[in-house]
Amino acid sequence: FFGAGEKDVVLSYMGKFRIHLANLIQELTGNFIPKDVLALSWITDFPFFEENEITGKLDFGHNPFSMPKGGISAFDNPNKLEVMSVQYDLACNGFEILSGSIRNHDVDALVKAFEMVGRTEEEVKQKFGAMYEAFQYGAPPHGGFAIGMDRFMMILKDEENIREVYAFPKSGKAQDLMMNAPAVIDVEQLDELHIEVKDED
Repeated sequence: FFGAGEKDVVLSYMGKFRIHLANLIQELTGNFIPKDVLALSWITDFPFFEENEITGKLDFGHNPFSMPKGGISAFDNPNKLEVMSVQYDLACNGFEILSGSIRNHDVDALVKAFEMVGRTEEEVKQKFGAMYEAFQYGAPPHGGFAIGMDRFMMILKDEENIREVYAFPKSGKAQDLMMNAPAVIDVEQLDELHIEVKDED
């Protein structure tokens, strides 16, 4: 098989096609996708930058607030697309169940990263002032991750839909049927919260 077109679109659709094809083979054979296997895979090589296919300009690949592998000196690489970030995902049976990174804790690296995509230090100060100021006083190297326990439970329970493992799932239209939400809000509630609704002119 091959795909042609914009890279992000092609990769997304080819990935979905791969899964669809595997499910078709599973329906025909009944034993193509093992149900009693947890296939875990660490994904660690995340490009810090990517090139916009339309404009040709450099942009952030994923998380601009993670550290580049090798520290600030990594930005000296003449091929910016080779710069990797210290990020990691854990996939289980094709689903992302964990995501994290080593956070940027160096103000010079933060500014340099944004300069690489055409932003100035002044813009960084304006948009991320609290972080910029905190970094002036020094921040320890730090990182972390978050586990999607609901997604992991869906895999362990072999459920097709993540809503099946929620204690209080919402419908496909994001409605909470138990709490009857969202619901119409009366004027007294709006007044209590000092919220005013204005009609569009």
